[in-house]
Amino acid sequence: MPQNIEIEFKNILTKEEYLRLLNDFQIDEISIFSQENHYFDTEDFALKDRHSALRIRLKKNSWEMTLKQPAEIGLLETNQILSEMEALEAIQFGRLPSGQIKVIIEEMGIPFGKLVYFGSLATRRAEAAFKKGVLVFDHSIYLNQEDFELEYEAENFQEGQEVFLQLLKNYQIPVRKTENKIRRFYRQKYNL
Repeated sequence: MPQNIEIEFKNILTKEEYLRLLNDFQIDEISIFSQENHYFDTEDFALKDRHSALRIRLKKNSWEMTLKQPAEIGLLETNQILSEMEALEAIQFGRLPSGQIKVIIEEMGIPFGKLVYFGSLATRRAEAAFKKGVLVFDHSIYLNQEDFELEYEAENFQEGQEVFLQLLKNYQIPVRKTENKIRRFYRQKYNL
């Protein structure tokens, strides 16, 4: 079961800032790909209350279930590859597949059978190598809402933070409090 620590920095962008960055980093339409995130939690948001999240992502014709949990630095991601049938069973009928993620969630004291499907968020994404990390340019659409976001994925927290803040400064983009996608989705859908 692949696990990794995710260290990333995020900032919401205006559409103008987003388009300027795409232009300056020479991101064209061919470089942009689509992905869908499908979110799950209990009806009383037991995962959210533990600062965790569960999603199934469709990206480049493959399905992956990911549990994100707090870590000392960044987030611990546990990933499980799914077949299309397993993914659709979960999304359409709420039947999530067994595996290591189920074990971890139940160890958190959350009954796996109580997880329900909450909805989806579609993202048009482009990526570019930058310094020692990866810049991610996202245009997300969900619940009649759209937003633009810049992420920087790094191996080292301090170095990544310095690179990201300097990039924002160079482009005169203000640092904006930026929640992750699932929190923005829940805020829009449930005003949480």
